[in-house]
Amino acid sequence: MTVAVETGLWQLDTTASAVGIQHKTMWGLVTVKGTFGAIHGSGEVRPDGSAVGTLTLDVASLDTKNAKRDTHLRSADFFDADHHPEISFAARSAELRDGGRVHVVGQLTVRGVSRPLPLTARLTGQDVTGLTLETEFTVEREQFGMGWNQLGMIRGRTAVTASLRFTRATG
Repeated sequence: MTVAVETGLWQLDTTASAVGIQHKTMWGLVTVKGTFGAIHGSGEVRPDGSAVGTLTLDVASLDTKNAKRDTHLRSADFFDADHHPEISFAARSAELRDGGRVHVVGQLTVRGVSRPLPLTARLTGQDVTGLTLETEFTVEREQFGMGWNQLGMIRGRTAVTASLRFTRATG
């Protein structure tokens, strides 16, 4: 079944969207989870059915339920929020495929380092008020200059999950 999405401008509904991360620490014994409280985004569905868009996360809004850890994550050891206050993802192309899968080719920028990031999202909800996309992917934090790893406690990849609700932009 192929789903059609209305062409035009779309705005992220920040109250109905969430982006989270999780990473195993303490030599894989503890999983740290966090969510970004401030996210913004928009997109455009073109007449040919393809789409482009951007998503921006405010680094200072990352909440892992531990104030000391959150402060450390904002420091130069990790996200360096003072110099790089935002994480951005620019979707250069997004194509809706069969089964509600969306093939996305984009660019992820963290700490001023941009890397290509292809991913697959799922169109999990669509109604007259908007649409919801969900995705999960992993990143190597070292590729973005986050190599801090005291005593080898932090290994592996960081998992990112996103549930993004978009509504038609109003002029």
